Amino acid sequence: MTDAPLPSPRADDLLAWYDRHRRVLPWRALPGEVPDPYRVWLSEVMLQQTTIAAVKPYFHKFLERFPSVEALAAAPEEAVMAAWAGLGYYSRARNLHACAKAVAAMGAFPDTLVGLRKLPGVGAYTAGAIAAIAFDRPEAAVDGNVERVMTRLHAIETLMPAARAEVRVVTQDLVPRDRPGDFAQAVMDLGATICTPKRPACALCPWLAPCRARAAGTQETFPRKLKAVKGTLRKGAAFVAVRAGDEAILLRTRPPEGLLGAMAEPPMSPWEPDYDPAQALLDAPFDARWKRLPGLVRHGFTHFPLELTVFFARVALSTSAPTGMRFTPKRDLDNEPLPGVMKKVLAHAFDPKPEPVKRGRPKALRAIPDTPLFAEPEEEAPPPPPSFRPVPKPAPRVAAPPPTDDGEGFFGEMEETAPPEAPRKRGRPKTRR
Repeated sequence: MTDAPLPSPRADDLLAWYDRHRRVLPWRALPGEVPDPYRVWLSEVMLQQTTIAAVKPYFHKFLERFPSVEALAAAPEEAVMAAWAGLGYYSRARNLHACAKAVAAMGAFPDTLVGLRKLPGVGAYTAGAIAAIAFDRPEAAVDGNVERVMTRLHAIETLMPAARAEVRVVTQDLVPRDRPGDFAQAVMDLGATICTPKRPACALCPWLAPCRARAAGTQETFPRKLKAVKGTLRKGAAFVAVRAGDEAILLRTRPPEGLLGAMAEPPMSPWEPDYDPAQALLDAPFDARWKRLPGLVRHGFTHFPLELTVFFARVALSTSAPTGMRFTPKRDLDNEPLPGVMKKVLAHAFDPKPEPVKRGRPKALRAIPDTPLFAEPEEEAPPPPPSFRPVPKPAPRVAAPPPTDDGEGFFGEMEETAPPEAPRKRGRPKTRR
């Protein structure tokens, strides 16, 4: 260890690393290509709170369905929500649609940070990323990867999220005037591939020398965070009604505001910590022969975990949907904006999985009754008989007395006899000739 000051991080070192190791992503322009603002904006919105692996297939399908911002603006909200279903955080989809309408009305995306911030659903990070990547503006784009890199690089002790303002300042100070878009993507790639949350590959990092956390050996402790508090478990019931004949499934649309707003679902009970599934039929959408299915559907939201008991019923083809609900044929479910938890419910309804059996004490221990610590000693019971039949040691063979003339023979009274002679040792049998 030395007390010599560490060198300052340089954007050029990171960009040289990026030129060799940049990731090829479907929304990222290749070297020499002009970035498409629509693709940049769409990818940045999709990637919020979602992994690249999860976004890739959705990004391709979304572009096929809505190839331009004008096509997206002209689409009905139901189609947008259906295309988004499964990505989660569904308020993003509603804001995406509203933003597309605003951009289409303007004729193009604004090319400045201030103009981008005025669009619906575009926050500081998204505006910075679009400004830098799509329009080459020298703006900082600070996401989770960038926060991790910068807090380690500068050993920022302030707890997140309070440290975000400081992280933005130190990031902005590093943004170069030339290639700011490549710099923004380079920091993201560095955090995703080298400066990872656990076991960062510091030896391969272009900023190894100036990294303060690495010098102190504390890189895995950054960024500093308060321990997350797990939300209270909520419970509820889901009612899956299937109509005979066309196999249509009863669905409804959730309220536009709040969790999973404007998404489709089978009828549900309220989600409450003390919900009693034994009383669930009071929340059923109509009278039917509801069957409670084994097992539970479990799903984790950001702020709480959820457990749903699923009830299933087959109803006649003539059954009408209650007010505010609809029967959707099974073949058309892909067009419904069903979030991940609702897809789990429907999958469970058609293929229920019982709860796994909880293993208790081993069988050998179950046979031993629990005894109070100060119980009176009891008489010892005789040991149980062995489960195998003992084989007695064979007694020496006793020579039978010769038969007598008094007719008693073997059934007469036995006389005492002398102890038998020791048996002769048998040697090797003679070979027959």
